[in-house]
Amino acid sequence: MAQAPAKPMTKTQLVTALADEMGSDKKTASAALDAIQSVVARVVSEGGALTLPGIGKVACRARPERQVRNPQTQEMMTKPADKVVKVTIAKSLKDSVNA
Repeated sequence: MAQAPAKPMTKTQLVTALADEMGSDKKTASAALDAIQSVVARVVSEGGALTLPGIGKVACRARPERQVRNPQTQEMMTKPADKVVKVTIAKSLKDSVNA
């Protein structure tokens, strides 16, 4: 029987876990987490990519204008070009999950 998915860790829980892992206080761990988020957001919004070692690669990808179907009316419409954030998971993380 399949195991029910666990609830995602909240930011507060993540900050607590980081503080424990780093051997520091929650304020320092929260500042570190906020700094990482800020750097990732800045690099990706500029169209770049970055690798979080052991986690994966975060990149911005441009999608061209395309035809899409409205599921309610089945009408075809043109969706303008946009950008999307793509996360590619590191092999080491995949392997640790499947071990």
